[in-house]
Amino acid sequence: MKAFYSDRFVLPLPAGHRFPMQKYRLLRERVEAELRGVALHEAPIASDSELVRVHRADYVERVATGALDIREQREIGFPWSPEMVERSRRSVGATIAACRAALIDGFAVNLAGGTHHSYAAHGAGFCVFNDAAVAARAMQYDACGQGGRAQIAIVDLDVHQGNGTASIFRDDPSVFTLSLHGESNYPFSKETSDLDVALPDGCDDDAYADALSRALATMFERVEPMLIIYLAGADPHAGDRLGRLSLSFDGLGRRDQLVFDAGAARNLPVAIAMAGGYGRDIDDTVEVHLHTIQLAAAACARRRGAAF
Repeated sequence: MKAFYSDRFVLPLPAGHRFPMQKYRLLRERVEAELRGVALHEAPIASDSELVRVHRADYVERVATGALDIREQREIGFPWSPEMVERSRRSVGATIAACRAALIDGFAVNLAGGTHHSYAAHGAGFCVFNDAAVAARAMQYDACGQGGRAQIAIVDLDVHQGNGTASIFRDDPSVFTLSLHGESNYPFSKETSDLDVALPDGCDDDAYADALSRALATMFERVEPMLIIYLAGADPHAGDRLGRLSLSFDGLGRRDQLVFDAGAARNLPVAIAMAGGYGRDIDDTVEVHLHTIQLAAAACARRRGAAF
């Protein structure tokens, strides 16, 4: 299985910034050391032509040239820097590459990504460009050309609603957006996905698995996608600073397996992005992400009939 990383491109954040930038390097190092069935590749750069299929051209230009005003930078949560631009483009490029690899191998992973709070015309919540949205459009373009609309499903299991993704595809039936998220969590003003499941604070493993099973069944009653883009946030974990849910490590593994089994039952490729994770102990966040990748690699090996 292929995994794409962009952790060489580090944002120069001020001291005490709450975004856990180091988790991406730590995750890559553990994948390299522990998962021999995963082939690591540096993420390519998403082009302007790929970005503007989703984002407004003037927004892409303002990001690229450093013309974002203070309000826009504050909403994103990062100060502008050339490194921010480079990393944001490569995070999108990694999800595009993971989607293309998944179409061949069955599964592939972006070791970052999941930037689902970014809208067409502005960023938000540590998200500059919306990698899942841009990747969905890229896959549709690959499959059908400019006029085509192959069906894509975005399964967003970050603890925060994928509001930017929901907004981007609000009137587009070719991309199905499913979001399971904390009802009391950011963003406090939600958008409308094709299927939203709002979970109460303290939701545990069994309640989460039941809600997800029902949501996946509903999704597949409505659509027959060619690809699942799965946002596997670590932030539903009980130890997350921003999560408010109470999933255990085992519960998060059960979540991942439900998605992977649903894809396997329909012979669907699954491209995975890591999305959020803000553990009180960063090693817990990395552990959740690592287990997702381990389960995906095992599922990939089973699909390809290889030993893992």
